[in-house]
Amino acid sequence: MSRDLERAEGCWAWVVLLASLVTQGLTLGFPTCTGIFFTELQHEFQASNSETSWFPSILTAMLHAGGPLCSILVGRFGCRVTVMLGGALASLGMVASSFCRTLSQLYLTAGFITGLGMCFSFQSSITVLGFYFSRHRALANALASVGVSLGITLWPLLSRYLLEDLGWRGTFLVFGGVFLHCCVCGAILRPVATSTAPETTEGPPPPSKTSAPGCVAACGRAIQRHLAFDILRHNAGYRVYTLGVMWMILGFPLPHVFLVPYAMWHGVDEHRAALLISIIGFSNIFLRPMAGLVAGRRDFAGHRKYLFSLAALLNGLTNLVCAASADFRVLVGYCLAYSVSMSGIGALLFQVLMDIVPMDRFSSALGLFTILESISILISPPLAGLLLDTTDNNFSYVFYMSSFFLISAALFMGGSFCVLQKKERPGKRAETEGAITEAASEQGLMVEDSRGSKKRLNTEVMYVTSV
Repeated sequence: MSRDLERAEGCWAWVVLLASLVTQGLTLGFPTCTGIFFTELQHEFQASNSETSWFPSILTAMLHAGGPLCSILVGRFGCRVTVMLGGALASLGMVASSFCRTLSQLYLTAGFITGLGMCFSFQSSITVLGFYFSRHRALANALASVGVSLGITLWPLLSRYLLEDLGWRGTFLVFGGVFLHCCVCGAILRPVATSTAPETTEGPPPPSKTSAPGCVAACGRAIQRHLAFDILRHNAGYRVYTLGVMWMILGFPLPHVFLVPYAMWHGVDEHRAALLISIIGFSNIFLRPMAGLVAGRRDFAGHRKYLFSLAALLNGLTNLVCAASADFRVLVGYCLAYSVSMSGIGALLFQVLMDIVPMDRFSSALGLFTILESISILISPPLAGLLLDTTDNNFSYVFYMSSFFLISAALFMGGSFCVLQKKERPGKRAETEGAITEAASEQGLMVEDSRGSKKRLNTEVMYVTSV
């Protein structure tokens, strides 16, 4: 049975853009509100800081680690089905978590299941924009990213309001209904008439008759396609960037989890404490698109990796300000300064990766990058929670810890990129000299090499100098 296909860059593309914006707000914006429930969950389950921290860490780690599985589902069933499946899983996880009696059950439901569902929805909603937009793709991605900032702004306010009236269990039950809106957004993603759109096959594939060694080879090719271990071995820039980001992520998500408990611990009102996260989100509504436009300029193409290191350095330094004082006015100023560096990190994180690896291998490089990144996300909050337990709930040490990882990662990446760039220059100069010499030999020219010695190739008097 034939079905109508939507036209790329048509009117419906902007409806799809709106659906992607809402989906990103529902999914990527949600982890920032988990800190509001931190104290409630800790009292409910009589748990330590480290044990309670596993909930947001598992949730956020699954949000990133499910990328390769999501790409397989998109290739098999398409973006529409994958987004709707993700919304159903996220809703199921939150509804089930409202009936949890132990933290282990909360890890499985609100952490693993909800995180995986959100991953399916948000990554598919980003992928579909590439099918619907070609000429306006950069604009579409910039507008869709505003949804993340809206989510960071609205989720904490909604969480604080519902928590007072319904408790955390009733709030999680309502959140289950909210995540069903991802299914509505997924239904809007009609198939698009492009040659690059993933094909949907009808029915299960025929049984394979491949031998066991052939199956191993097929698995190896699948891993190679979705996880770029060969690039990690042979591309020094990718290796430096991946290790630097992994180290940076050990400190980067901590303010989102511990800022609200930190403010409440120092006597800030619950509503004002929740407002701090909303200030970060509201600022990013304007700062993130601006940072994306600046990062996308060709003038900065060769310096984006250094700008990313600078943004990480500033982010670490701002955390020191937060650790110095818990006065509400100081915390508001901290949130505004934090938003500037956060928007720079968000705008440059994947742009730098595109600069480092070839675009034909970007998908597999991104798959390995997000999985390694999720390992750091999984470790970071429990490690900070353990630090809190050993220091009698001194939250200042958490922000010192965050600053240490961010500043050291920034210095490592910036220094390593400088060293790599210096090593690349002699190689590029030699290649340039070789190309000039070869071209000159065909025309009978005299060439001056990098040491200043002249090589006569013919009787014509002409000098070509390599820079």
